[in-house]
Amino acid sequence: MITPINDNDWFIHSRTPRMERLEAYFGGHAYDPHRHDTYAVGVTLAGVQSFHYRGAHRHSLPGRTIVIHPDEIHDGHAGAAGGFRYRMIFIPPHVFQDILRGQPLPFLPGGITTDPRMAQSVVRLLRHIDSPPEALEEDDALFELAMAMNAVTGHRPPPRRFDYPAAQRARAFIDESPSTTITLAQLEAVSGQNRWRLSRDFRVLFGTSPYRYPTMRRLERFKGYVQAGNTLAQAAVDAGFADQSHMNRQFADAYGMPPGRWFKLTRQSTDT
Repeated sequence: MITPINDNDWFIHSRTPRMERLEAYFGGHAYDPHRHDTYAVGVTLAGVQSFHYRGAHRHSLPGRTIVIHPDEIHDGHAGAAGGFRYRMIFIPPHVFQDILRGQPLPFLPGGITTDPRMAQSVVRLLRHIDSPPEALEEDDALFELAMAMNAVTGHRPPPRRFDYPAAQRARAFIDESPSTTITLAQLEAVSGQNRWRLSRDFRVLFGTSPYRYPTMRRLERFKGYVQAGNTLAQAAVDAGFADQSHMNRQFADAYGMPPGRWFKLTRQSTDT
């Protein structure tokens, strides 16, 4: 059963060029089932942080590290009275691929670890939530996190080869065509790779499909337009959605709450 939204819920949201960072408190229900095309990696600071993930009900206690793989459905809620507080970073898979250079993305099936290497690397990226780290500090911490995730997940390079340059060309084409409807035929031509192998490799290397990737980029543009002062309806159209209702469905699917609530919490964080 979904518990009512607590009026004391809050979050602090900040960005760097390569990731989003969040600190939040929720007294009960936090997020409906949703999925995003970034890793969500974070630490529980207080209370019991509970979520459904990969067919099980998970519970993270203070000090534990959570790793949600891209495009995996999950929700979020307090697992005990008193709510929960946590910090989380959202890292696009291509940031890890700059380090991994074509290896499959690390995957932690259970979503929670007590490994100290993970905790140390995540805390470095989240230590000062309201001020961005220096570029070199962020580089170093991201490298440590990628190596820790490989170690914790027991990753071994598979015998099958992946066409990382082709997938990267397709991703770059999507990034450079923000207002264009893109087809697999176009990506096939740009990448020089068979569309079905490209689609498979894209999922392994970047954590989501060639369809969901541009959808998430449109949602990012939408958030930026609203934060710049545009109405929800105008921002939805400017970001490339057919209309506001189309955007609403995609937003809830990606973030687990309607855009109105997301922006209300964001404005609260900037007012405090």
